[in-house]
Amino acid sequence: MFYAIIGFVGFFAIAIIGWAIAEMKAKACTYQKNEEEIEAERKAAELLHTNGYSEMSIRDVVKNISTKGFQTT
Repeated sequence: MFYAIIGFVGFFAIAIIGWAIAEMKAKACTYQKNEEEIEAERKAAELLHTNGYSEMSIRDVVKNISTKGFQTT
């Protein structure tokens, strides 16, 4: 019984230390886009909109998908 408690406390300590390291890493290593990436995203969005792309709402999605199966004749 005593070893189980020690094992649980050890596991908990390792989990807390791992969580703290992950949080510190996320705050220390930030990613910032450079000008080339921003320009590439802008061109891709412009290309999508010139080809007739429009973002669908959930109601549009439900209308377009087949939720009832296919009708056979």
